[in-house]
Amino acid sequence: MNNRLIASSALASMLALGLAGQAVAQAKEKEKCYGIAKAGQNDCANLAGTHSCAGQNKVDNDPGEWKYVAKGTCKDMKGMTEAEAKAQKK
Repeated sequence: MNNRLIASSALASMLALGLAGQAVAQAKEKEKCYGIAKAGQNDCANLAGTHSCAGQNKVDNDPGEWKYVAKGTCKDMKGMTEAEAKAQKK
């Protein structure tokens, strides 16, 4: 029974490490793109700090809302970097 528990724990650890590594790799291949999210389709908190969850934006293409997109595609979508969005908000 003890050997079985050790083997199960080791397998679970290896799977968890593999999934964590994959998430890090995916994050490096994506970037935040501001001003392209449709209403209810943002990925997380906005620049104004009026909400902190995904799916809570109320209007299309709000410059303070963002979505993750493939790295290098934001400009093609007419989106902005975080610095550009903050400058526009001022």
